[in-house]
Amino acid sequence: MSPEERLKELGIELPEAPTPSGSYIPVLRTGNLIFLSRMLPLREGRLTRQGRVGEDISLDEAREDARVATINALSALNAHIGSLDKVKRCVKVTGYVASVNNFTEQPKVLNAASDLLFEIFGEKGRHARAAVGVNVLPLNSPLEIEFIFEVS
Repeated sequence: MSPEERLKELGIELPEAPTPSGSYIPVLRTGNLIFLSRMLPLREGRLTRQGRVGEDISLDEAREDARVATINALSALNAHIGSLDKVKRCVKVTGYVASVNNFTEQPKVLNAASDLLFEIFGEKGRHARAAVGVNVLPLNSPLEIEFIFEVS
């Protein structure tokens, strides 16, 4: 089953690719690798919520935000390469979670992104990963995620 068919089966419609909010490019290709700049949990250009996990935002809400950021990443990737069928594999995911000092479940937040990639791409969606807790992120976002994909 193609990634597009799988998205449809999951009831996921890719939004318009997000535009950068600073002096950077959202997608960079070098050889067969695609580097996606930080993806935020944006819907229609607005953060789904603001604040820190463990204070303003629950673990479940943060997991939902990680899925939204991943969908935004796939939208940017699709716009850049023309079809998710060209994805050979997801190489690496790095997630930054704005969280309170005693919150230690950043990996559980990022599992939502990792699980979604596996649901869509199967084994091609398995990847190396880092889940990092930080004090605050730009725009008071609860998380941001970077992705590296290998494409044909």
